[in-house]
Amino acid sequence: MVTESIPTIVPQSADAEFNPLLSAEARFDQAAERLGLDEGMQKVLRSPAREIIVHIPVQLDDGRLEVFTGYRVQHSIARGPAKGGIRYAPDVSLDEVRALASWMTWKCAVVNIPFGGGKGGIICDPNLLSTGELERITRRYTAELFEFIGPEIDVPAPDMNTNEQTMAWIMDTYSMHSRHTQTAVVTGKPINLGGSRGRSEATGRGCMIVTSEALKRFGLDRASTRVVIQGFGNVGGMSAKLMAQAGFKIVAIVEYDGAVYNTNGLDIAALTAHRKETGSVVDFPGGENIDRDEAMFLDTDVLLPAAKENVITSHNASRLRCKILCEGANGPTTHLADSILAEKGIFIVPDILANAGGVTVSYFEWVQDRQGYFWNEQLVNERLEQIMVESFNDVVAYAEKHGVHNRTAAYMLALDRVAFAIKLRGLYA
Repeated sequence: MVTESIPTIVPQSADAEFNPLLSAEARFDQAAERLGLDEGMQKVLRSPAREIIVHIPVQLDDGRLEVFTGYRVQHSIARGPAKGGIRYAPDVSLDEVRALASWMTWKCAVVNIPFGGGKGGIICDPNLLSTGELERITRRYTAELFEFIGPEIDVPAPDMNTNEQTMAWIMDTYSMHSRHTQTAVVTGKPINLGGSRGRSEATGRGCMIVTSEALKRFGLDRASTRVVIQGFGNVGGMSAKLMAQAGFKIVAIVEYDGAVYNTNGLDIAALTAHRKETGSVVDFPGGENIDRDEAMFLDTDVLLPAAKENVITSHNASRLRCKILCEGANGPTTHLADSILAEKGIFIVPDILANAGGVTVSYFEWVQDRQGYFWNEQLVNERLEQIMVESFNDVVAYAEKHGVHNRTAAYMLALDRVAFAIKLRGLYA
């Protein structure tokens, strides 16, 4: 029985609710209080191990010199090397990277893999840069971070606006500096450079697995389960594909330029082909166009936000009409929305559990690179399912034991595991 009362915190400014660092800190505080962690341990868990700011001079294609700012935050290395993606975007900020690095610490701890949390980013607009310019930025960024990353130190991965090509550049640059090939320095690489089979599907597959587990709590079967997915990129698109193949009824896909709906379920393969041909999900012959904002509030069994952060807020959470909220994106729900969702009785599979399939298979890739032996896709998927099911059950059991909601339980479980590792290791002085 859930007895937790989630405090409603009034933001100090209009933008405070949407600051990812403030949201991460609020959830940390709540979990730490429920665990009864002493003030000193809270300070240790809250503080990043290392924050690195680099300034990257690059010669652009037209001959001009430009200087880009890059970040890498290593939040925790208590349970293993830091782990987390690198994003390229014009609005990257140190606060954002700090928040994402801490989420990676808790995410790795929730699924109990031997990594800490890290995150990186470069302030740039990839849409305005050529492939050559992006390569030069990436290689200089890697060179600046050379002594701070590595298979036993910090293992980056792709994130927003970065991909397997970016990881190949990082791997090559690091290898050139270390004077031998080091495939395990990054994950999310091309298969031919030590990447893992099943990696591109991993986050979406993880979402499908935990949603399937959540259905058991409601006595639902896949065939009768209506799903609305916000986002049709790597996570949303792959979740839709795999869930449709598994028998779920995907009734709506919501994208940045519109939404498409079919009460009997969309043909995801046909919709994917339509989007590839037209560049949009709009005007799909197998469904009807609906307002993208209203689509989020359809009467459905599962809502899977898989696009960006801060889409469920204190302003719209009361309008949700789903039984299960599976958070495929990082931070799709603001802290102020949590109390509203709790009052509505929505079963949340929080982001640090729901989308952990990606980092889990990244862990598999790191293991395969280090041992020089690669698994087939069936083995990757079987081991991913085992970890995701065990982690889901751990979080739900923790929630029931402590009388809290799933999100708080996930944070409590993660904090408990990291704090336990720190206590066992002791503090070196």
